[in-house]
Amino acid sequence: MHTGAIAVGQLLVATQPGRGGYFDQSVVLLIEHHQEGTVGVCLNILSDLPVSAAAGQFETSLSHPPALFEGGPVNLDVVMVLGKPVSAGEPPPGWERIVGDIGLVDLSFPDELLESSFTGLRAFVGLSAWAPGQLEGELIRGSWFRTGVRGDDVFGNPDGLWRRVLRRMGGLPSRWSTWTDEPALN
Repeated sequence: MHTGAIAVGQLLVATQPGRGGYFDQSVVLLIEHHQEGTVGVCLNILSDLPVSAAAGQFETSLSHPPALFEGGPVNLDVVMVLGKPVSAGEPPPGWERIVGDIGLVDLSFPDELLESSFTGLRAFVGLSAWAPGQLEGELIRGSWFRTGVRGDDVFGNPDGLWRRVLRRMGGLPSRWSTWTDEPALN
């Protein structure tokens, strides 16, 4: 679990489940953090929109499930694709590293090169964003745990991601992974 500075490539894992709201049981990958604010994408909320509505050229190359994900409730007209290149040592042009072998893929990446260039692709519409100091305040209030990201967090099965990341963190965060909607069982 991170307790130091907020950084690109960290996961925000929602605490206090059951309160409702957009980020209930969510896992957010931070993709930007600077003086103007912080930006991330939610890794475990599927969009109701078809992939063809926002990122059709990637539709046949997306990781399972081949769906469009909601990156967050802000800037719903923004589309981005995260990709894991076949070789992180020699990434394809049009790929910009975020952390490790996870990066942003240029939306104009040639369709015919997608499958030979990436082993994982995930498309998002919308962003999760915080104004300067806002995320720091949420961390102080205990709204999020932070930890490092793994490739399977981004490109693996999104079902149960919140619980898996909490368990992996161990300690106090892992206790939240047993939370249930039935209050008497908590």
